[in-house]
Amino acid sequence: MRKKRKENIRYFLLLFLTLLSATAYISYNYYVKIFHAVVDFVEEERTFYVYSGWSFEDLSTALFVEGIIQNQESFQWVAEKKQFSTPKAGKYTITKGLSNNELINLFRSGHQETIQLTFNTIRTAEELASRVGKQLECDSLELIRLMQSPEYANKYGFNPATFFCMFIPNTYDFYWSTSAEEFIARMAVEYKKYWTEDRKEKARSIGLSQSEVSILASIVQAEQMIRVDERPMVAGLYINRLKRGMRLQSDPTLVYALGDFSINRVLNKHKVIESPYNTYKYAGLPPGPINLPELSSLEAVLNYKRHDYIYMCAKADFSSYHHFSKSLRQHNIYARQYQNELNRRRIMQ
Repeated sequence: MRKKRKENIRYFLLLFLTLLSATAYISYNYYVKIFHAVVDFVEEERTFYVYSGWSFEDLSTALFVEGIIQNQESFQWVAEKKQFSTPKAGKYTITKGLSNNELINLFRSGHQETIQLTFNTIRTAEELASRVGKQLECDSLELIRLMQSPEYANKYGFNPATFFCMFIPNTYDFYWSTSAEEFIARMAVEYKKYWTEDRKEKARSIGLSQSEVSILASIVQAEQMIRVDERPMVAGLYINRLKRGMRLQSDPTLVYALGDFSINRVLNKHKVIESPYNTYKYAGLPPGPINLPELSSLEAVLNYKRHDYIYMCAKADFSSYHHFSKSLRQHNIYARQYQNELNRRRIMQ
């Protein structure tokens, strides 16, 4: 009887130990699958992109192909237990030593780093869309379509020609997954931030709308690309011409109208082009900006230098500064000096 009892005790003890071992083994496996580090690469961190519309299968495959995880099955198992199926698009920083659990939490939360998007020296919508499309996920063709859409421009209080005024060059923080619509909406917010009541009042005192300030600023910038300190002087000259009803006669507007930005010397043959951007032919401002004016150019117009000059000509020393004149006679003297220097340097077109 005692012997049988001992055998039963040994049997139950063995069974208990077996179950305990099995439980420990299963628990350990669960722990490894869920909490054990699965991200193991040479560098301390790596950038990983999740594209809009990706399924969980797309995510799992990309992580495996890029060597971030080594076992898709365990990653999928943890995702199923956590009821995770739809990753959020974005640019993520994957650090060495992350577990399946931490990876899934990261892609579920959408916690991603921002990108510093800088754009300047932009002349066309196509250039802007290309610059943005290279740094954000948004489709450049979709961005062009929206920027050229009369309905979309009207939504923000512009027309297709003036819509470009809304995009103020600067450095902005964006999420990589920003769509074309979200990018434009953000630019509208930044545009409104710039146009404070003080700046609006300055525009009214000059007699210009906000869009007209941008258009004039784009011409000022094109005329003086290098010497920013001279821009208020140039702005004052064009404001004098506008007040007198004179044609602006700005060479960069012809270059824009022709669409040939390789032109270094505007000739008489260029001045006959039929275009509302031909300020040699038509008085007043063109219908839209000829580039995206920088903050310094906008400020140059709003805080223009008051003077009586109505003519200007680049200096023959190629210092990038200009001679300013009140009379056509004096202007022509400066113009001949500059033209002679162009000829001497063999700059013919």
